[in-house]
Amino acid sequence: MSTNSTSVAWLTQESYDRLKNELEQLSGPGRTEIVARIEQARSEGDLKENGGYHAAKEEQGKAEARIRQLTQLLRDAHVGESPADDGVVEPGMMVSAKIAGDVENFLLGSREVAGDTDVDVYSERSPLGAAIQGKKAGDTVTYAAPNGKQITVEIISATPYVG
Repeated sequence: MSTNSTSVAWLTQESYDRLKNELEQLSGPGRTEIVARIEQARSEGDLKENGGYHAAKEEQGKAEARIRQLTQLLRDAHVGESPADDGVVEPGMMVSAKIAGDVENFLLGSREVAGDTDVDVYSERSPLGAAIQGKKAGDTVTYAAPNGKQITVEIISATPYVG
């Protein structure tokens, strides 16, 4: 896969569609609902001590941040089928690896791909993700953790994520 890992997220078509629907809801009916709540709370008078008004404004800020995040993610996403089942670690793969002596299983890619599942996700831009990209079963690599500690990783397997 030849994508620029600094700005491109790999998404399945299902993940893309789910996130696109969330964006449409937030930027359409969701936005209208929050504005109506703000207006209703504003009509109650003194804004300084109006908890409903402040809560609605905070919710509006979070929703607008999510809209910006989804807009950028969907604009820059690489949408397609799972990567080839060739055992090579790349975005969209479930990786089993021995990290500092402990076996861990995780998805390499975007948290958005895993959705509401409890799958652990590591970004391909994280120190671990960057160190293991392109590796395959049996490969061992050492990378520097953010705290400066050297961590050894042995790849056990890499298979396409089906979620």
